[in-house]
Amino acid sequence: MKIMVLSDTHIPRVAHDLPATVYDEIKNVDMIIHAGDFVERSVFEKLKSLKELKAVQGNMDCQSIKDELKTKEVVEIGKFKIGIIHGHGTKKDLMDTVRGEFGKVDAIVFGHSHEALSIVKDGVLFLNPGSPTDNIFAAYNSYGIIEIDGKKIEGKIVKI
Repeated sequence: MKIMVLSDTHIPRVAHDLPATVYDEIKNVDMIIHAGDFVERSVFEKLKSLKELKAVQGNMDCQSIKDELKTKEVVEIGKFKIGIIHGHGTKKDLMDTVRGEFGKVDAIVFGHSHEALSIVKDGVLFLNPGSPTDNIFAAYNSYGIIEIDGKKIEGKIVKI
């Protein structure tokens, strides 16, 4: 299974839409995970119409998204548990903060800092896809990919 991971899309605050390369890649994935900060409903609705979407709310999301989505979620894909959360607090402590929000999981998808990250720590994959539209806090725009083959879960960052 191939999963696109997005966060901090911030539409329409910083862009009118996602980059074309993101939509091109969506054609090749089985599911989308979004770790919050859609901002307005348009991208949320569009992504939901394209593929199965698992998502949480972010601190910048409009009230209708906050009314519909939880602040954190655990999804099971095969034998793997993936925790999804936007994140909060300082980027220095962000990985520890999001880790503290979940019990036994195989991966944690988060956002908030806009800084892309894909590492395994203490047997848990931590994946922050960065932002495909806003690079105010990062050197480049990006998204993430998670691949699950039944035996392992792996993550990578794709620079746009």
